[in-house]
Amino acid sequence: MQNIKHTPAMLALLAAILPNGVQAAAEDDPLLAMVKIDQLEWRDVDEGDLYAWDAEGWIGRDLDKFWIKTEGENFEGDTESATGEFLYSRAVAPYWDLQAGWRHDFQPEPERDWAAVGFSGLAPYFFEVDAFLYAGGEDGNIAASLKAEYELLFTQRLILSPEIKLYAIKDEDPEVGLGSGLTDMEAGLRLRYEIRREFAPYIGVNWEKKFGDTADIARAEGEQTSDTQLVAGIRAWF
Repeated sequence: MQNIKHTPAMLALLAAILPNGVQAAAEDDPLLAMVKIDQLEWRDVDEGDLYAWDAEGWIGRDLDKFWIKTEGENFEGDTESATGEFLYSRAVAPYWDLQAGWRHDFQPEPERDWAAVGFSGLAPYFFEVDAFLYAGGEDGNIAASLKAEYELLFTQRLILSPEIKLYAIKDEDPEVGLGSGLTDMEAGLRLRYEIRREFAPYIGVNWEKKFGDTADIARAEGEQTSDTQLVAGIRAWF
């Protein structure tokens, strides 16, 4: 959240057309934008090559922003999972934003729509945290997700980043392979080298585990319930 990009063309246009008082206010709180590709990576799974992405972008001012987030996985040319979130964000405390909006699950089919609300920010000891509740899905289901990431600097360019993701759902949704309760966990460890602040290749390891009824559904369909993968990818922002 510290990395931002100014929009000088937009500010120049505002300076030309707005009254002096509004113009000064715009300069004090300029319109900013950022796109961040947190993960764009290849994963070595037992059955073949899997490609995953996790990206987000926002536009707005100091306190109010609009966000777009997307993540998913593609295995051997077939998209197995893909979600998009469209959120309004309001800063409510130092380092913390309240975000609310809509999430759409494009894959797996059938597609699902959710109302989303949650917090995104920097927890004590510099953990980056996203915690969300979702309502909707099939027959008014309730779901929750938690993502936490930490950055350990070996040098100004070499950075180790552990990350964990958890997902849970109130009622089972077997059509998309989910049982009730804690469905799955993903934990990763990625070491990146920042060629520039805006561009960093990385290597690492990723571990996925399904739990409870979700694991039972996976076993019944002949799928693995846990997997450890080597990964390689890039992280970038602009």
